[in-house]
Amino acid sequence: MSNGSFVTAFILTGLPHAPALDTPLFGAFLVIYVLTVLGNLLILLVIRVDSHLHTPMYSLLTNLSFIDMWLSTVTVPKMLMTLASPSGRVISFHSCVAQLYFFHFLGSTECFLYTVMSYDRYLAISYPLRYTRMMSGRSCALLATGTWLSGSLHSAVQTILTFHLPYCGPNRIQHYFCDAPPILKLACADTSVNEMVIFVNIGVVASGCFLLIVLSYVSIVCSILRIRTSEGRCRAFQTCASHCIVVLCFFGPGLFIYLRPGSRDAVDGVVAIFYTTLTPLFNPVVYTLRNKEVKKALLKLKNGSVFSQGK
Repeated sequence: MSNGSFVTAFILTGLPHAPALDTPLFGAFLVIYVLTVLGNLLILLVIRVDSHLHTPMYSLLTNLSFIDMWLSTVTVPKMLMTLASPSGRVISFHSCVAQLYFFHFLGSTECFLYTVMSYDRYLAISYPLRYTRMMSGRSCALLATGTWLSGSLHSAVQTILTFHLPYCGPNRIQHYFCDAPPILKLACADTSVNEMVIFVNIGVVASGCFLLIVLSYVSIVCSILRIRTSEGRCRAFQTCASHCIVVLCFFGPGLFIYLRPGSRDAVDGVVAIFYTTLTPLFNPVVYTLRNKEVKKALLKLKNGSVFSQGK
């Protein structure tokens, strides 16, 4: 970090709301956080113990649940602290650096993972007879590893660009967690180049991933329409519906916030709630309620038959 960084701590302003709502909001987000962690842990457990779910699709879903659990953990506990007391709004400089890095690391990794998941569905529906060979366990592991490495590199760029600047004056971050756009407003230097590079970087990654997902689903729809039976078409659409729902919930708010240069108002903090808090909660719900195989595995887990199978 730059030697000109004199700020030792930042103050998070939190979500814009009336003080009387501190307690209700704290309770609501605490419940959401607990349900998010428990829901994703349950998905991880079910996939781990049920041998029928040891397939590429569920291997990718395991990665998604792990990411969602930690993405929520990176942001929500600190949000709860800002709601609990004024002192909870303070975050040290180095903690802010760490929060920004891990937020973008997990967020960009999830972005890449959604793209890989759409590719997996494309292969499964367009090439059902060759799917097992094309998406082998080794191929799936390589793709998953690639998403984590790409996410780490992408986040490192965001973090370095943000914190190599000097911070010597204002320290109030207009957000409920440390993110690049509101932090850059506090820098004691010209940030136009940094903002443009981050804008292009995030724009290329997010837009590129979203475009690849759209192209995958255009190909998937074309393949589905060639299926002769209505039952087969219905089953194929249901297979992809869950993924489409969570992709829209994740990419919509993200593109809204990061692809608007100069727009750094309080609305961004409210919109960010969708992909930092609600999407990690939606994923286990959507994939559980809309997936017959996962529901069967949950029933087996409840009855204890899954454990007996694993012995």
